[in-house]
Amino acid sequence: MGQALCCLQVDQSTVAIKETFGKFDDVLEPGCHCLPWIFGQQVAGYLSLRVQQLDVRCETKTKDNVFVTVVASIQYRALAEKASDAFYRLSNTREQIQSYVFDVIRASVPKLNLDDVFEQKNDIAKAVENELEKAMSTYGYEIVQTLIVDIEPDVHVKRAMNEINAAARMRVAANEKAEAEKILQIKRAEGDAESKYLAGMGIARQRQAIVDGLRDSVLAFSENVPGTTSKDVMDMVLVTQYFDTMKEIGASSKSSAVFIPHGPGAVRDVASQIREGLLQANATN
Repeated sequence: MGQALCCLQVDQSTVAIKETFGKFDDVLEPGCHCLPWIFGQQVAGYLSLRVQQLDVRCETKTKDNVFVTVVASIQYRALAEKASDAFYRLSNTREQIQSYVFDVIRASVPKLNLDDVFEQKNDIAKAVENELEKAMSTYGYEIVQTLIVDIEPDVHVKRAMNEINAAARMRVAANEKAEAEKILQIKRAEGDAESKYLAGMGIARQRQAIVDGLRDSVLAFSENVPGTTSKDVMDMVLVTQYFDTMKEIGASSKSSAVFIPHGPGAVRDVASQIREGLLQANATN
């Protein structure tokens, strides 16, 4: 109906390319326009001024011979003041942009190792944007922004990288565990040493108390029983200790059978052996 009345509507964010007898005549802005077809005027096509996005997947190789797939997202739009160039000079805008992206990425990534590609992806995106800006501006297009949205190494390389990372973390965990065990062993050894030290102090005090008790007993017995000597008192104390020991052996439920000589002569021999042992110890000290 609009063509029959020679009227045409152009939507917002869109321009129409007007031709007269097949030759470019004008760029029609959004709004209503009159195109008398009887004078050879017609619309050759429409051009959107909205920002468009093109995702490009480019496979290439890094400097350390790892194949990666780089995904670049290109945001671009046609310029209203160069609408005729954007409409006539390029037959396939998306393929043209894709070719430039391939060229820049495959020239930049092979100069970098895999780790550097991840670290310098913003530099790669900037290089792609600069190259596209210079190339596409002559065709009436503006590059709004270029992003490297993903870097995908080969699946085997990715698995190997994950294994390396896992091994490194396990090594750190093993070091931490070993350090903790070392600290536990040190603390355990310190506790054991302290325990033995305190046990030694207790044994020393016990022996000192036994010696003091024996000395007091000998002195008291010698004073209260005339005619007795220190040797007699020590023999009696040893015999008493001997019978106490026999009593404890017999009272213990866990004791095995123990065969020892018994009788007055045996007791005398035990007493003389203990006394000789004490004298030898004193002579050594």
